[in-house]
Amino acid sequence: MKHLYPLLFEPNLHETVWGGDKLTTWKHLPKHTAPVGESWEVSAVPSSVNIISNGIYKGKDLISLIDSYPNEILGKHVAERYAGKMPLLVKFIDARHDLSIQVHPNDEMAQRVHGKFGKSEMWYVLHADPGASLYVGFKQEIDRNEYKKRIAEGTITDVLARHEVHAGDVFYLPAGRVHAICGGILLAEVQQSSDLTYRIYDYNRPGIDGKPRELHTELAAEALNYHVEKDYRTHYSDQKECDCTVLSTEYFSVHIIDTTAPFHRNLMEHDSFVIVMCLEGDCKIHVHSTGDEIELHEGFSCMIPAEIADYDLIPVNGHTKILDTYID
Repeated sequence: MKHLYPLLFEPNLHETVWGGDKLTTWKHLPKHTAPVGESWEVSAVPSSVNIISNGIYKGKDLISLIDSYPNEILGKHVAERYAGKMPLLVKFIDARHDLSIQVHPNDEMAQRVHGKFGKSEMWYVLHADPGASLYVGFKQEIDRNEYKKRIAEGTITDVLARHEVHAGDVFYLPAGRVHAICGGILLAEVQQSSDLTYRIYDYNRPGIDGKPRELHTELAAEALNYHVEKDYRTHYSDQKECDCTVLSTEYFSVHIIDTTAPFHRNLMEHDSFVIVMCLEGDCKIHVHSTGDEIELHEGFSCMIPAEIADYDLIPVNGHTKILDTYID
């Protein structure tokens, strides 16, 4: 018999050459011998799907549960739009060192070349060391020929826009926008459910296995949007005790709630699942229709099925800050 509730997940950590130890420390998990760069918080990517850690579905993988109840979990309109597949992937990312310069294909190219979703994404900076920065977009317009010339010469970063960042900064990265997280940054990432990345430049360093990492120069040349934007940051009103809209796109909506009191969240009208990422201060999530309640610890995330997306966020120790995302 079906009984849906807020889903928690087993840790899903990814070791990377550029990662660090902030994620295991923050989450109070055993340290890895190799650096950890990513925590896939909610994933239905087949190569790294999350395993449910609570309730009657404990031990079941997220893909299997969605396959059993696509309309109830994803929402009817989401299930129809995405053929019953989970359309989002959310992560926490710890960059001790610079990531590769990269770009992601749009839906059309991704489907044509790989038979997969494209990849637009958003970054929310959680922590930045003094002077830490990242690359987003071009600062001067170039064409494919100049792009290839600069890749060969190792000068591509000379034409990229570099942005110093602080906690709370947001960048939206539509497919086609060149980007790279640089060292000293911890962030939350919301993206389309895709593992497609075209690596453009990787500082001539070996991967975690000691071998050079593959570059995708030709595919990236096709995927790149070479247009220069006036402002690459996403600006939003950062307020407390309210639902603050950070971003609304065709792929996902992102909101921040920073509260010291119980906060009622009724998202039933959107007919979508909700992913809740706990950024600061543990909270409880109390579902109105069923009475189910879970505790969500700082540094962890949960997925609330669409059919129960009417709930209270309750700070455990007087304050909580969460980022949530859903399909509008």
